[in-house]
Amino acid sequence: MIDRGLSVAEVDGLLEVAGEIVDVVKLGWGTAVVSSNLKPKLERYAAHGVPVVLGGTLTELAIRQGRVDGLVAWLRELGIRHVEISDGTIALDPAVKRGLIERLSGEFTVLAEVGSKDADFIMAPYVWVEQIERDLDAGAWKVIAEARESGTAGIYRADGEVRTGLIDEIAHAIDPGRLIFEAPQREQQVWLLQRFGTECNLGNIAADDVLSLETLRLGLRSDTVERFALGGED
Repeated sequence: MIDRGLSVAEVDGLLEVAGEIVDVVKLGWGTAVVSSNLKPKLERYAAHGVPVVLGGTLTELAIRQGRVDGLVAWLRELGIRHVEISDGTIALDPAVKRGLIERLSGEFTVLAEVGSKDADFIMAPYVWVEQIERDLDAGAWKVIAEARESGTAGIYRADGEVRTGLIDEIAHAIDPGRLIFEAPQREQQVWLLQRFGTECNLGNIAADDVLSLETLRLGLRSDTVERFALGGED
């Protein structure tokens, strides 16, 4: 789930109604830096056993500014045990990314991200596969397939349409269980669940959509009734 700047009251409400079905919360892009309620929110999530990760944009900025050690110290201070390493905004040398994953995976659960936030940037499927494999080999727990919080880049076209051929080629080479597909739009969620099953890892889910997604997984919404509620899943 992506937290774009929820209040403490909103976090409490979310955890009351859906805390059992949220696996990881990402504090979107650089919102953690400017959120005046950061520590109280982290306390709420921790009390419910929900891990938190800061947006990968912060890691990219730390790399660009030579402040990775400072970021790591801040994560320790906040008690955050997950970290995202991405290169969707800045160009990052593969060796630098690999070295950072190897270094941080000794202390943190690393989520690496592959893909560009630029909707006009098209990367060949084999390049996606190579980069995902490299990140997993370096020690990433899971690799996130980029889509932006809008669902209009990376594994989707600019209008949000799923790049089905790309995803199929990635899944042919990589165990989908080791991937998190960003899927902020309901149509994207439905396609991925129908393609990979109810346990497919989905990311960038808005707080207001958490329960909706769970009903899709359980076949409690018309989009997936045929597949999941009426015995259609293999």
